[in-house]
Amino acid sequence: MELKFCQSCGMPLTPEILGTNADGSKSEEYCIYCYKDGAFTGDFNMEQMVEFCSQFVDEFNKNTGKSLTREEYKEELRKYFPTLKRWKSSDAELPHANSPIKQKLIEEVNALNIKDMPTIDNLFVLQGSFINQEYKINGNSIKLLDDNASYWGNQVEKLNAEGRCYGIACDEHYILVSEYGKNGTDAEIVVFKKR
Repeated sequence: MELKFCQSCGMPLTPEILGTNADGSKSEEYCIYCYKDGAFTGDFNMEQMVEFCSQFVDEFNKNTGKSLTREEYKEELRKYFPTLKRWKSSDAELPHANSPIKQKLIEEVNALNIKDMPTIDNLFVLQGSFINQEYKINGNSIKLLDDNASYWGNQVEKLNAEGRCYGIACDEHYILVSEYGKNGTDAEIVVFKKR
């Protein structure tokens, strides 16, 4: 069986991460992180996709046995992405993300006015199992997300705090913003609220 790759981000396509078409069927070309309900989950150019994907350099290194820096990985992505359908096709040929809930969530997250969090201008579809952090609450370790669900989310570097990030995970019911160190260490809940 030939291994296929997402024609947007280059991730290997497996049945559990196939994106969805407008009719709910599975896409054979795009992953769920890039493509949901017949449209791309993020409207950005190839360089913005390179920047977004470069945050996963540690995962890439682990899976390939390489030891690329983030800048070296970006260079690899810049060479690879032009071979993918999304970046070879004209803008007019591609379905764009215009989900009203996505725009509303971006507005709601920014309205939280979290100290040292940059303005959020995009959210991506992320798998719960990939972003589900463990938090210590009253001495117990708990996870707040469903590993099998998809969330609108993003990760941004915390301003004025090198090595710390904010993670955002939202759906139609909740908004979760957490703060953590490299590889999700020392995760703390900043905001967890019902919408």
